[in-house]
Amino acid sequence: MTLRVFNMSEDKKPIEAPEEKPVEEPKVEAPAAEAAPAEAPVEAKEEKPVEEPRIEGAVNKGDFILMEMTGKAEETGEVFDTTNEDVAKEKGIHREGNTYGARLVVVGEGWVLRGLDARLRGTKQNEQTAIEIPAAEAFGDRDSNNVQIIPYRVLRSKNVNPIPGAELEIDGRQAIIRSVGAGRVQVDYNHPLAGRKIVYDVKVTEIIEEEKAKVNALIGRRFVGVDAEKFDQKMGKKKMTITIPDDIFFGENIQIAKRGLAMDVLKYFPELEDVEFLEIVKRS
Repeated sequence: MTLRVFNMSEDKKPIEAPEEKPVEEPKVEAPAAEAAPAEAPVEAKEEKPVEEPRIEGAVNKGDFILMEMTGKAEETGEVFDTTNEDVAKEKGIHREGNTYGARLVVVGEGWVLRGLDARLRGTKQNEQTAIEIPAAEAFGDRDSNNVQIIPYRVLRSKNVNPIPGAELEIDGRQAIIRSVGAGRVQVDYNHPLAGRKIVYDVKVTEIIEEEKAKVNALIGRRFVGVDAEKFDQKMGKKKMTITIPDDIFFGENIQIAKRGLAMDVLKYFPELEDVEFLEIVKRS
């Protein structure tokens, strides 16, 4: 910002009586009006976000829902995400160890693609719905600055074998090799689906309303592949107690799962202050 400080005649004359001048009345000035007190600055009131009215019989922001979904690029029909195991196998994107089936989503919490999350409100339960998402709200627009030319020898020194079409990690960034020639490699750091319009086919199979069912859903999210009904839960006024089934005492990453579950419960049940886990060992 630029600032600009910017002599009377001596001839004798008959003496005349002095002319009487009218006496002027003294001027009385009106007292100055008192200055009005300065008004205190009006503090701007913080505007609260306008809450959207609930839609009866449909999905609303903050709802716990179970949802089946399959995402694909509109232009090519390429499927990149699905909760259906058969579709995953058919499209060649099946991953061993992945859990398939309806996925838990808390609407508005960013658990799915941003553009999809923003368009779930109003979706009817048990209806197959196609949701279109523009590129900017899916995987972003393509950025020419993310396409770089790297000398072949540099990549080989990093133990990277550049083959056209290969998707790999370079210096901690995911990249696609676009071309190789004359000792130079064209590397594209854009997401493979950047610049593409996305379509999700979704079906909300359940809108979860009961507290116990919500906790079970959160348990299932953190303890993948474990029957949530095996976890005993007791809700108090300020504390929730969750009993861990003995068959997973020594499960992999159980402490991480417990902490994640505790943070979820405290977030979505704000009246609670503590989450307690019990591990009971019974005499065999």
